Amino acid sequence: MKTVKIIGVPEHFNLPWHLAIEEGAFEERGIDLSWTDIPEGTGKMCELLKNQETDLAIILTEGIVKSFTEGNKVKIIQEYIASPLLWGIHVDANSTYRSLEELKNTTAAISRFGSGSHLMAYVQAKQMGWETEKLKFNLVNNLNGAVESLSTAKSDYFMWERFTTKPLVDSGIFRHLGNCPTPWPCFMLVGTDEFLTENKSLVKHIQEIINIYTVEFKQIPRIDATLANRYHQKLEDIQEWLQITEWSQKQLPEDTLMKIQETLKELDLIDKSVPISKILN
Repeated sequence: MKTVKIIGVPEHFNLPWHLAIEEGAFEERGIDLSWTDIPEGTGKMCELLKNQETDLAIILTEGIVKSFTEGNKVKIIQEYIASPLLWGIHVDANSTYRSLEELKNTTAAISRFGSGSHLMAYVQAKQMGWETEKLKFNLVNNLNGAVESLSTAKSDYFMWERFTTKPLVDSGIFRHLGNCPTPWPCFMLVGTDEFLTENKSLVKHIQEIINIYTVEFKQIPRIDATLANRYHQKLEDIQEWLQITEWSQKQLPEDTLMKIQETLKELDLIDKSVPISKILN
């Protein structure tokens, strides 16, 4: 058995991986796929990839592209989620903020610099016509840190995946002010250069297995109820999420990757674009 380390967020997007592991699909091909949840998100995952503490990751597209331009020795193996991520924009339920316009020149809570919550704050600001150089941030590590930061007014707003945060809205902890979808496919399967170079056939096996699971995922009987129970979501929220979410079994298109780099460069989030051939496996 070959042990392979993979990391991802503890969110409903990644259930196909857990089902494949639990059903022994990887073991059948001699692969011990060891999954670790990373609640801190993409910024933390970029660090773990850079430090060779994992082989693979399911990671936000904008975060890994930025990290790659900064020297992280990784490559995109394929798209995992082809649809945009719906980022919810939240404030503390007891705050005075009632509209997105009121958040101009306030402080955003972010899990880490280079994380989705950090990078998408720039995308959101650009859409609102704000001066991105005036954005202010407070590091909160994870979702629990954001709850504490907003409730004590250390931060004013927090952007996180809409459906993951919805229970906090329903329970009166957060107030939801709006959404900001990513302008590109949201999650990628990536690997470190060293692992990909040394394990080409193994990576193909892993791709084949997960693609079998994702192509039929929505057709699994009562998958909506399974997701709702497992991730503590309302059934109707999961059903809405399933309607807008598409899994992918192909590589990220080159023109999309060029657009992502151009957008990040426009926002001064990266200094330079990198040749496409160096990023795609």
